[in-house]
Amino acid sequence: MDSSRPNEQAHQDLMGDDYVQNQLEKGVSEFMKPMQEVAWGTIWTRPGLEPKQRSLINIALLASQGKAEELAGHVRGAIGNGATELEIRETLLQAAVYCGIPTGMTSFRVAEEALAKMKGE
Repeated sequence: MDSSRPNEQAHQDLMGDDYVQNQLEKGVSEFMKPMQEVAWGTIWTRPGLEPKQRSLINIALLASQGKAEELAGHVRGAIGNGATELEIRETLLQAAVYCGIPTGMTSFRVAEEALAKMKGE
């Protein structure tokens, strides 16, 4: 791993090696580096919200957009940030009310699969 990447180890610990490797493969250019710094560094290290709160917000936003791949990674990260399955489920229920039941059902399936995978590791 290239240690020059911002907060890479912290995100590996939180999101898992596969997720981080996938993200690095998508954005290895100098052009993409500033976005990685914002997404993986600046935002996550700002005061005002705890990492668990940021994780739950991300889950709601990713669910609302139907971003299944990102959602699965952030479900894993939320657990790493201290969120419970109940908090994740309630976040997804909240999102489903505002985003629609089909989106909610898909998000629940993605989250359930991610949680089951974590339990199997």
